[in-house]
Amino acid sequence: MDHIEFNIEEELKKLPSQPGVYIMHDRRDEIIYVGKAISLKNRVRQYFQSSRNKTAKIEQMVSRIARFEYIITDSELEALVLECNLIKEHRPRYNTMLKDDKTYPYIKVTVNEDFPRVLFSREMKKDKCKYFGPYTSAGAVKDTIELIHKLYQIRTCNRNLPRDIGKERPCLNYHIKQCQAPCQGYINKGDYGKSISQALEFLGGKYSPVITMLEEKMQAASEEMDYEKAIEFRDLLNSVKQIAQKQKITDSGMEDRDIIAMAKDEKDAVVQVFFVREGRLIGREHFHVNIGAAEDNQQILTGFVKQFYAGTPFVPKELWVQTGLEDDTVIEEWLSAKRGQKVKIMVPRKGQKERLVELAEKNAALVLSQDKEKIKREELRTIGAMNEVGNWLGLTEVRRIEAFDISNISGFESVGSMIVYENGKPKRNDYRKFKIKWVKGANDYASMHEVLTRRFSHGLKEAEELKEKGVDEEFGSFTRFPDLIMMDGGRGQVNIALQVIKDLGLAIPVCGMVKDDNHRTRGLYYNNVEIPIDRHSEGFKLITRVQDEAHRFAIEYHRSLRSKGQVKSILDDIEGIGPNRRKALMREFKGLEPIKEASMEELLKVPGMNARAAKSVYDFFH
Repeated sequence: MDHIEFNIEEELKKLPSQPGVYIMHDRRDEIIYVGKAISLKNRVRQYFQSSRNKTAKIEQMVSRIARFEYIITDSELEALVLECNLIKEHRPRYNTMLKDDKTYPYIKVTVNEDFPRVLFSREMKKDKCKYFGPYTSAGAVKDTIELIHKLYQIRTCNRNLPRDIGKERPCLNYHIKQCQAPCQGYINKGDYGKSISQALEFLGGKYSPVITMLEEKMQAASEEMDYEKAIEFRDLLNSVKQIAQKQKITDSGMEDRDIIAMAKDEKDAVVQVFFVREGRLIGREHFHVNIGAAEDNQQILTGFVKQFYAGTPFVPKELWVQTGLEDDTVIEEWLSAKRGQKVKIMVPRKGQKERLVELAEKNAALVLSQDKEKIKREELRTIGAMNEVGNWLGLTEVRRIEAFDISNISGFESVGSMIVYENGKPKRNDYRKFKIKWVKGANDYASMHEVLTRRFSHGLKEAEELKEKGVDEEFGSFTRFPDLIMMDGGRGQVNIALQVIKDLGLAIPVCGMVKDDNHRTRGLYYNNVEIPIDRHSEGFKLITRVQDEAHRFAIEYHRSLRSKGQVKSILDDIEGIGPNRRKALMREFKGLEPIKEASMEELLKVPGMNARAAKSVYDFFH
């Protein structure tokens, strides 16, 4: 459907009074918001009613809506599932969005096999295996699995047992006494099952039996003066105690639950989740959330819960949340269906339960405040540095910088690069490469004139075409012009840029990034004056980054073309110089500049060079 022909008022009249999902599009036809409703007619109309007391964020979103579409469902639960899937797929900018796309590790015990294994898994399937987790540290999970293999001598191979018993020799683990070789029939199914039962108890948090067993074995080995064995048992004992210490008991309820709370500022929120499994706190994790069009904590937490549990395979029996959720009954129904048994959402109001939720909230607030400090430091390095450069030049509102460079290494054809910094950070999607078309030979000034002319002419042409189509200029790839052009060089490069800008009728400030004799950034050349700058300032560091990035990008493009054989040597343009003589010249002089400066006598000394060829080279450069 073409959004230009979409009449919002007419389409609102056609909305059904049924449950479903609505999808908002902007003028570029990008999805900017997805929501669900018990009645599509009532919910969608609310966005466009001027009488409704909408927040600034909602107003901003509504102003961008060019069209909407909807999908009818049989129930509100179906609408919720569809909403979750569409948000995950399209990541609309005005939805509350999880910034972290994390997957958590599990410990998987294949109890459905005759000789089970203990494995690391990133997903939880309905496959009759027993899962423990999710855990927040993959490293800790791997360490735990390794410890279990040592303690209980569980097999690590993927052989099909008992079918493959005796078919192959036992692996190294048998010889180092970390497996009892069920693959050879050295241990029967019953005895192996006892080891698996002990491993399951260990994973369930029963550490006392194994601690007692290891202490006894360590003592016995010590008494027998088998100190190497005693040290081995001691190390295992320390590993078990370390894991046991991390598994802090939170209550005696022995339930699986997640404790969820959040803290927020104007733009972002942090949600803290404590993972409690069988009454033990096995880990905690924080999640950064983009608030989108959400108005309060309830909406933010509702959006988080729907997204988080749509993407994680494990659903606990209880959720303790900081505040009640919107549509909590429907969400409970959805989570219960995912878990396969009743899931309860609670808002604790007193006692230990409330204190645990408050602890999660405090942790979220701490992470948010730490992030704010980090953001402040980052802003000094980026936006602060841009402002500093603007102040040196007497410019205000320097948000976008474009820098240009030319590369013509070792006599190969020139290429140009354009890099972009916005708010002090590289905007790599806007970088552009230019293969020089109009200039022959290594002429940096002429090449730069071509690059700048092509860049800004293209931008002006594209803006005119978009205007004719009735589309905003901001949607063009070249139409966004910089607040400042930075040239990799001094007066010469700056004058080239100023000439191009003048010829095209534009008014964009241009400065040069001047280097010292050691090729280090020294200052800025602007309005015929070199401006000295503080080498310890953030602005100076930004200029250095811009200059280095422009040069890096040009070199990278040049090398990529050379590797494809798309750029030839300037020496190929000289009559009488073929591949062999070109190679001989480069071997002898090690570069283009020495060839340019060579005398006839020096050129004649090159192997394979005759008087006619030497004269061609000399005349070409002189």
